[in-house]
Amino acid sequence: MHVTHPAGQAFDTVTATLAAHGPVVLPALLLCDFGHLAHEVGRLEKAGAAALHLDVMDGRFVPQLTYGAVVVEAVRRAARVPIEVHLMVEEPERSLADWAKLGVDIVTVHVEGLADPRAALHTITSLGARAHLAISPGTPVDRIEPFLDACDGVLVMSVEPGFGGQRFEPVALEKLRHLAALRGRRSGSFLLGVDGGISADTVGPAAAAGAELIVAGSAVIRSSDYSRAISELESLARSAA
Repeated sequence: MHVTHPAGQAFDTVTATLAAHGPVVLPALLLCDFGHLAHEVGRLEKAGAAALHLDVMDGRFVPQLTYGAVVVEAVRRAARVPIEVHLMVEEPERSLADWAKLGVDIVTVHVEGLADPRAALHTITSLGARAHLAISPGTPVDRIEPFLDACDGVLVMSVEPGFGGQRFEPVALEKLRHLAALRGRRSGSFLLGVDGGISADTVGPAAAAGAELIVAGSAVIRSSDYSRAISELESLARSAA
C-alpha cells in the first residue's frame, strides 16, 4: 500500500464549511461508474462535494460484496477532498491500520461488528484518522451512548446496511434527535451523520433532526447533473437545520 495522503489532514475544510453554511452532502460512490472512477471523482469534486463516502462490504457482515483497499487507494490518489471509508465488514479491527495508511480521513465502523468499540475508536484516532461509529436501524441508540466520548462522529443508518436504493426509515430521525440532545447536555463535539434513502423529501427532516454529514447515493449519482443534485440537497438541508 502506498501512502498518498496523510489521514485526516483535509477534514478541517469540511468542519469550516459546516460552521459557515450548515450541513454538507457526502456523495456515496457505490453506484458510480467504476469503469471511469477518476473521472467520476473529478465530476463530484467539480460539483462541489465536500467529501466522498466509500462503502466497503465484505459479503459477511452484510450480504453484498463491494470493493476493498485497491479501489479506496485509487480514489485517494484521484481525490483532493476528504474521504470516508464506511466499513461494513466482520472484525474491522484487523484492518484499521491499513485504511489509515491509505490516507483515509474518516474511518467509520459499526458498533454491531465490534468486540470492543472503545478500543477500536481509540485505535483509529491514534492512527491519525477521525473515528466515527455507525449504528444500524434495528440497534437501540443506548448501545453507542457509552462510547460517544471516544467518537469524532456518529453515522445513523436510515436503511439497513448493505444495499443502495432503499427507502428512508424514520427511526433514524428519532435517533438523530436523541443524539443531538445528548450531545448538547454533555457538551459533546461529535458530528452527526445520516446514511441511506436520502432524497429531496428526506434530507430536510434529517437535517432538522440534527444530521450534519449527509450521505447521498442515488440522489446524486443517478442524477444527470451532479452539481445541481448536491446544491439542491444542501440547500434543503440548510434551510431545515
